[in-house]
Amino acid sequence: MLKTFTCQICGHIAFNEAPVECPVCRMAIENFEHDPDALKSPADPDNVTELEKTHIPLIELGKTCSLTASGTCTDVHIRVGEMEHVMESENFIDYIDSYIDKKYIGRTVFTYKHLYPSVHLQLNAESGVFSVISSCNVHGKWRSKVKLGDS
Repeated sequence: MLKTFTCQICGHIAFNEAPVECPVCRMAIENFEHDPDALKSPADPDNVTELEKTHIPLIELGKTCSLTASGTCTDVHIRVGEMEHVMESENFIDYIDSYIDKKYIGRTVFTYKHLYPSVHLQLNAESGVFSVISSCNVHGKWRSKVKLGDS
């Protein structure tokens, strides 16, 4: 079973064990708590509810790599929700965290009203499991993952 540890300062989730230092806010391991309920998932994956459709991140892979000098990378397009999530002051996606093989690689922070909850990344990786966690200020954290190289 996947163990999750949540930083009580910034909300970062670490897998399997808490890090010595949070890679997002740099706080010490003492600020992490084991949190088996840190991630939300559909109650019935075959019948996803409207709420779940607005929170589960969608990940698309590609090989365009138009922004890298070498032209070699894995393009990743991430959008929160099959149905677009609202970005209003009382309900919004505040960040998306990205991981390769359960190791944190970055965070994209959003402000409500002016940004859509989506991001485009160009990874310097062509294999492994890429996963993202979207964080809704009202409905919690939701995770999706894809195997790199399956584009």
